[in-house]
Amino acid sequence: MAARDRFNKLDESKKTRILDAAVEEFSRHGFRQASVNRMVESIGIAKGSLFQYFGSKEGLFTVIFNHAVELVRQSLRQVKKETREEDFFGRIRRSLLAGIGFIERHPRVYRIYLKMIFQEDFPLRAEFLQQVHLFSAEYLQPVVEAGIERGDLRADTDREMAVFMLDALMDRFLQAHCVPFLDAGAGIYKASAGELEPKVEEFIKLLRYGMGGLDSARFGGREDVRATVL
Repeated sequence: MAARDRFNKLDESKKTRILDAAVEEFSRHGFRQASVNRMVESIGIAKGSLFQYFGSKEGLFTVIFNHAVELVRQSLRQVKKETREEDFFGRIRRSLLAGIGFIERHPRVYRIYLKMIFQEDFPLRAEFLQQVHLFSAEYLQPVVEAGIERGDLRADTDREMAVFMLDALMDRFLQAHCVPFLDAGAGIYKASAGELEPKVEEFIKLLRYGMGGLDSARFGGREDVRATVL
């Protein structure tokens, strides 16, 4: 029986204890400094059992990563379902708020993601981060396409560039909520839900109307500033 199969056959309470201890350890110490000994002591199992379930510390971290991705997928599936009838900007607003809510509910999971970004000692770091952004693009692509079809976005919008820009901006917004040096004076770091609402609204306003003045809005014969959105 493969190591992962042994883990999957455990009862749910034991699986939850193992995942919780691993998330706690990786979120506090990163990968290299994470201690299997501390994990098994917290769980109350033999060290050999952990290796039977995952094969290695790398195998355990892979399970934690996949677990985190599934939590994000569940959150975004709900947003996608609830915003199906909203316009593009409403859907992006709800998606950003969902990201903030996810961080509040799963701070340790998000802390692991931040450690992956800022530390280079995670196994398969590039592959994992690529998966994160590919998943984000997979979510955003149909939102952008629906926005174009509805007329919320310009018909000549470059879909790939729009997805790239949205992924970058939303990711940085969420990072700045947790990392002080990324805030750059925006007032996002550790802001309360009430304080973040106007920040999110400003974010959406910039997406909707752009940053160009009225003169720059007239390029190509366009007179309405709203025609310059994305």
